[in-house]
Amino acid sequence: MIKKRHNTVAIVVVLLFGFGVFYFGTDGFQAFTAETARTNKLIEEKPQFPNVTFEDSKERVYTFDEFENKYVFITFLYTACTDVCPQLEMNMHEVYQRLPVEAIGEDIVFLSISFDPEQDDPRTLEKYRGFFGSDGDTWRMARIPDQAELDRLLDEFGVIVIPEENGIFTHNSAFYLVNREGQLEEVMDYTKPEEAAAKVEQYLQDEAGDE
Repeated sequence: MIKKRHNTVAIVVVLLFGFGVFYFGTDGFQAFTAETARTNKLIEEKPQFPNVTFEDSKERVYTFDEFENKYVFITFLYTACTDVCPQLEMNMHEVYQRLPVEAIGEDIVFLSISFDPEQDDPRTLEKYRGFFGSDGDTWRMARIPDQAELDRLLDEFGVIVIPEENGIFTHNSAFYLVNREGQLEEVMDYTKPEEAAAKVEQYLQDEAGDE
């Protein structure tokens, strides 16, 4: 009888320990995957967008200061991608279409950033943007030629990029919203463009209400 009781106590202790590890390891049950936990941490920390130098599809060169005092809606991609990236950009186009016309270019700009600068030169990006309705101005596609700057940005924003064979990359995908102060404000599910557009529009409306 005593032995059974000890066994029961031991099981309860193990379960409670596992419960505690799961609770703290998942940010209090808010995160059930490593990706979700990483996203929650990013939103909490709000990292500053590094002032990297871009070269876009129009061969213009500028730093992130180009978008000063604007929201920037961002995706990370590479043009040779045949699965996730096309859907990512199609959904980005849907977000772009859903926002108020008067806000585009004035309050918010869209930016698709290639993490394959060697292959995605301006000419390639110019051709690629045409597939998704990017106008090259209020929605730009660009690369970061300096690999050290690119790596820093990917690290700061929790973008995982793993080179595979034949120019293929394994990577995570999301929508990233940077606020007017250049800080990461939101990381959103790219498979839910309607939800992302509603969230962005709410930010714009809240600001208008505060004026």
